[in-house]
Amino acid sequence: MTSLPANAVNAHVHLIGDDYALSPKAVERPPEGRLEDWLTRYRAHQAEMGCTRGVIVHSILYGTDNAVTLDAVAAMGGGYAAVVLVPDEVTEPELDRLAEAGARAVRLNYVHGGVLTWDGAKALAPRLAARGMHIEMLAHAHLHLQDLAQDVPALPCDVVFDHCAWPDASLGTNDAGHQALCRLLADGHCWTKLSAPHRWAATFDEADAIRASLLAANDERCLWGSDWPHLMLGGVAEPDAGVQQAALLGLMTEAQAERVFAENPSRLYGI
Repeated sequence: MTSLPANAVNAHVHLIGDDYALSPKAVERPPEGRLEDWLTRYRAHQAEMGCTRGVIVHSILYGTDNAVTLDAVAAMGGGYAAVVLVPDEVTEPELDRLAEAGARAVRLNYVHGGVLTWDGAKALAPRLAARGMHIEMLAHAHLHLQDLAQDVPALPCDVVFDHCAWPDASLGTNDAGHQALCRLLADGHCWTKLSAPHRWAATFDEADAIRASLLAANDERCLWGSDWPHLMLGGVAEPDAGVQQAALLGLMTEAQAERVFAENPSRLYGI
């Protein structure tokens, strides 16, 4: 098995804490524990994953109050960055505040619904680019990528599709939406996180085929995250992140692992 490179980055986790108010629209209550308790668990998870750096993605469960995520990034110190939630009408001072607090991206959620629209994200893109920030998007490859692929190349900031663009893996790698994602990657117009196969694939064979095709399209634009602590599973069994990581490493050469786990996230998030 290919080994994990030194100074690896876990580029997709969520931090939670019941000392922070949930959004009135939250669809579930996350597991109990104050942020301090979850930070202890997160440090243990990072050690288990062999990672020393990370990206903390704000959960829609907390709406646009990014405090729990920004506080977690501050507590973790150097080598950590945030992905935050903002509405279409976010102000310049608020973007400045978020960027100064370690935010490197804003997230758009087509799967669970969210506060930022695609039109809003496109209008926001120049303001993000000016701050060294980008757009991260949770979308379904088989439902959305053909349409999105028409707009992405013209944006002045980077675009990251989380979780391999959450495909229907049973459709295989020839699905038109998945092929649109591969073309965007190959042309250097987007990035993707090779994460959370438990959400979009029924078997490791299905997941391996999707992830191998994305690596083949452009391994310089692929990242990885454990998706810990696996919120909003929608009835799917809680995964073993270590098993998932090992399966992904088994698809890679040492050089690819260096890029996906270290070089690429360093370049994208500045960590």
